[in-house]
Amino acid sequence: MAEAVFRGVFALELAGGQAPGKAALSQEAAGELAVGIGRDLARLVDGVAGLDLVLGAAHFDPAEALRPGWSLHRRLEELHARAPGRNSGPRVVAFGAAADGGIPMPLQADPALVGGGLRVLPFVLAGPAEVLGPVAEALEEKLLALGMAQPQTALLAQDGFEARIEHARYFSVHDLAAMMAMQYDNQGLSALWNLVEAALLAPQAVEWLDAGPEPLLRLEGGEARMALFDPAGWCTHYHGGQGDCDRLQRAYELFLARQRQLAAVLEAHGIPVLYVHCDGQQDARALLS
Repeated sequence: MAEAVFRGVFALELAGGQAPGKAALSQEAAGELAVGIGRDLARLVDGVAGLDLVLGAAHFDPAEALRPGWSLHRRLEELHARAPGRNSGPRVVAFGAAADGGIPMPLQADPALVGGGLRVLPFVLAGPAEVLGPVAEALEEKLLALGMAQPQTALLAQDGFEARIEHARYFSVHDLAAMMAMQYDNQGLSALWNLVEAALLAPQAVEWLDAGPEPLLRLEGGEARMALFDPAGWCTHYHGGQGDCDRLQRAYELFLARQRQLAAVLEAHGIPVLYVHCDGQQDARALLS
């Protein structure tokens, strides 16, 4: 029977944005939390208990869970494939810190993305496609509205991570993406989110951000190519070389700051940015293609 997976996160909203004291749970605490998560999900949807639950007991920035190929969850799927007990009935499998307190590479969060007020723990439900399908569909329908963790599960996370948690709840990765889309829209980044979403859901698609005065971007194959203009080239591309380009220096500096912002967001989502020099004399779109 073909196996399928449901990808979700256990999301921890931190009180006051205060960072947790621990990056990952001990193996024992990871197992206890995984049992609690499995119990919570089974209360919401019949059939969860008949599936394998795999938990990465380390917290990550939401952007790390929304990277091309769902790389964070893929790590769990690979670990699950090597875990003992396959074909011996539903399992709860948790991965935490090593006995010496060290954090294995698959559970190491990006140090450049610490400090956010929302941290997520990845989990996967796995099982035969015909069993998982209805469960996944029901979870997609229910988690956003009803996915609050039970108090005892939230307390396990709070104590284990030495964190002050305001809310603890479950999302599918699609729920998380929808939340991120709204957040980016509020920050004036909705056009950029379209590229991130394409990298997640349509990796073969070619997408452009071509709406001046925004930086010019092309996404293909999980990589973004960004036009890099010197002042004269920028003035030519965005202003047709008209007017006093020297007087537009402040606008050019704001453009460079916007470039840095967009590049940082893309790289947080695991999308590398390649800069392509454009002098404004040639067709910038052609140079990015």
